[in-house]
Amino acid sequence: MIGRYIVTDPEICHGKPTFRGTRIMVWQVLEQVASGMAWETIEEEWHGKVTKDAIAEAVHLASRAFIEHADDYALELAPA
Repeated sequence: MIGRYIVTDPEICHGKPTFRGTRIMVWQVLEQVASGMAWETIEEEWHGKVTKDAIAEAVHLASRAFIEHADDYALELAPA
């Protein structure tokens, strides 16, 4: 278990992070957030299986991961 709403299980979606009780992968919802889709719309698109609280957890965890690995991204983006 990663969080209250996000889990990993090697038996589900090859161990990729998903929302608890679904096969909805976190990256799919993060892509919707990144595209500017309203959280209410995302919740509706997934028929209530991904709540605004679950989206907030995904955004928070993604933000934390980015901060923890910011140096890795800086190296990849640095001009040669």
